[in-house]
Amino acid sequence: MKPIRILIIDDHSLFRSGIKLLLQRQKGFEVVGEAGNGLEGVKLAKRLSPDVVLLDLHMPGIGGVETIPLIKEEAPEAQVVMLTVSEDAEDLLDALHNGARGYLLKNIDTDYLLDSIRRANNGDSVMSVEMANRMADAMRALSDGSNKKIIMDTNKLSPRERDVIVMLAQGASNKEIARNLSLAESTVKIHVQGILRKLNLTSRVQAAVYAVENGLVDKS
Repeated sequence: MKPIRILIIDDHSLFRSGIKLLLQRQKGFEVVGEAGNGLEGVKLAKRLSPDVVLLDLHMPGIGGVETIPLIKEEAPEAQVVMLTVSEDAEDLLDALHNGARGYLLKNIDTDYLLDSIRRANNGDSVMSVEMANRMADAMRALSDGSNKKIIMDTNKLSPRERDVIVMLAQGASNKEIARNLSLAESTVKIHVQGILRKLNLTSRVQAAVYAVENGLVDKS
């Protein structure tokens, strides 16, 4: 299999170096470039056509949110994942609205980062668990007459699907869910597809938010 080609855009050179070293030590990942600001990152994205872009939020000059659509214009196949310290729900929603595939906090562990990059490369939405909680809170706050809340029924889910959606909300990968529930990974994928179909959702992130909003996961 070809390695996932990654572009890192962050104004902190020490952080870029650390992430680059971490990824280079892993099989299946290749850091093809790094940039210290948004405009430089856009130019590199156009020239290198990376699979995944790890993008900081707050940078001098053009910020991360403004950089996303520019990257998508120059490298439309690239999946942009925010990697930031900001836990602000408005930053999260702005990033997703502008086309980010995911939103990760810099305090995540190595395995979660690696799995998130793989999933983003496959077209899945990825998000730190803390941000799924904040997204749920933001959605409730924004809900008004012009934003109709989708009414969904947890009774549609089987007991096993409930187990799976709870673990999705906790940020678990299919492999982790399979291991914890003693299932085949292929079976977990079927359960995830069933959850999305029954609840009229389109991504794992939406499923995670649903679980939080409907009290399936303890937010404390």
